[in-house]
Amino acid sequence: MTEPLDLFSTTDEPDAPAAPTEAPDLDTLRERAAGCTACELYEGATGTVFGVGPAPARVMLVGEQPGDQEDRKLEPFVGPAGRLLDEALVEAGIAREDAYVTNAVKHFSFRRQGNRRIHQTPKAGHIRACRPWLDGELALVRPHVLVTLGAIAGKALLGSSFRITAERGQPRPWQDSTLVPTIHPSAILRADPDRGQDADEMRAGFVEDLRTAAQLLD
Repeated sequence: MTEPLDLFSTTDEPDAPAAPTEAPDLDTLRERAAGCTACELYEGATGTVFGVGPAPARVMLVGEQPGDQEDRKLEPFVGPAGRLLDEALVEAGIAREDAYVTNAVKHFSFRRQGNRRIHQTPKAGHIRACRPWLDGELALVRPHVLVTLGAIAGKALLGSSFRITAERGQPRPWQDSTLVPTIHPSAILRADPDRGQDADEMRAGFVEDLRTAAQLLD
C-alpha cells in the first residue's frame, strides 16, 4: 500500500474508508468502489468510474478524474482526451489493451452552467477519499511502469511538492515500479497560443514521455 503523502496531511474533511487492498481481484474491488460515498462527489455523478485493463499489467496510467463523457459511460478516457491518449500510446509503442488505465479520483467533479457540466479540479479531500481505491488497484495491477497524467495524478502519488513542468518525463523509482510523470492529454486539447502554448509541440512532448515509459518495458 502507498504511504501517506503531504498533500493530505492537514484537512478538516472526513477521513477516507479503510483501504480495500485485501480484495482478491479487480472485479471485487470494482463492485466495492461502486458504492463509495466517502466524499460528496458521488451525489451528482452518474456513478463510480473505475479503472479498466488487465491485472497484472506491465504499464498503468493514472489520470486526474473522469470527465463528462467518462461519467456518462462509466469508463475512463473515452472522451476526446482518451482518443488523444490512444493515438499517443500507439505512436509510443504501447498497446492500450496491455495497459491498465484509471484516475486518482473516481467521481466526476463539476459545476453546472445551464445544461452543461463544467469540469472542476478535484480537491485534496477528494483525492484522499479515493486513495484507498487507487491503492487497491496498484496492489492488484502491480505495474512495472507507472505513468501519471497531469499535475493532480503526480501530486497524488508523489506529494504536493511535485511540479509537472520541472519533472515531467523523468523516470524515478516508486516502490516496486518506475514512475514516469507527464502531462494530461486534456492539456493539449486546451492549448492556448495566447499563453505561448503550441498544441503540436505539447503533443510531441507527450508522445516522447510515453516513449520513455515504453523503453522501460523492454
